[in-house]
Amino acid sequence: MPRQLWRSALALLVCVPLLASCARSTTASVPAGCAQSTSPCLTGKAMVQMTTSRGAITLEVNGDAAPVTAGNFVDLVKRGVYNGTVFHRVVREPVPFVVQGGDPASSDPKTPKGSYGTGSFIDPASGQARFIPLEVKFRGEDQPRYGRVTSNPSDLLQIELAHDRGALAMARSQAPDSASAQFYIALRPLPELDGRYAVFGRVTQGLDVVDAIQQDDKIIKAELITP
Repeated sequence: MPRQLWRSALALLVCVPLLASCARSTTASVPAGCAQSTSPCLTGKAMVQMTTSRGAITLEVNGDAAPVTAGNFVDLVKRGVYNGTVFHRVVREPVPFVVQGGDPASSDPKTPKGSYGTGSFIDPASGQARFIPLEVKFRGEDQPRYGRVTSNPSDLLQIELAHDRGALAMARSQAPDSASAQFYIALRPLPELDGRYAVFGRVTQGLDVVDAIQQDDKIIKAELITP
């Protein structure tokens, strides 16, 4: 992919997906692992079925490689946060890129379409937005790295969860520790995003459904399932 094209595509995930998190204060307060995290963590793997207006998608969420990111996603699934939300960004031109959704604000019919992609998960217990740190796991390291973008080519060769076709990852603003609820699915291998965004799972069934999703299609329901 020509450099100018992937830079343009990358810009779609930076700052635009979570406009509200472009401020410095809207980031994870503790860029550390599960021992210090105030958000839920996941040990092992979990399976999620996401029923969309185009059909069902089965997701494997990997808590071994991304415990904080996967735990946050599973918690939001359990809370029903994704039910009724919209796939607000689908990028297939000039080349396939991502299908992005999960903005909690998009499930509210009062939210203008122009505001889709600006919302975060608001924890009802605190009334505050929940943000999680950038989390990337490398082979040979005991724990994921938190809060820092990695661009070293030799490091990226050792990444455990890469942006393969069907990879499930978190959208964020320019600040590394600003992911909240919005996620995306890679429509093709996107190695240019490795080390910059947190992959935490993959599509195991329903890639044809992902390929059929159009902007403004909905997630009818997301739920945990037994493998």
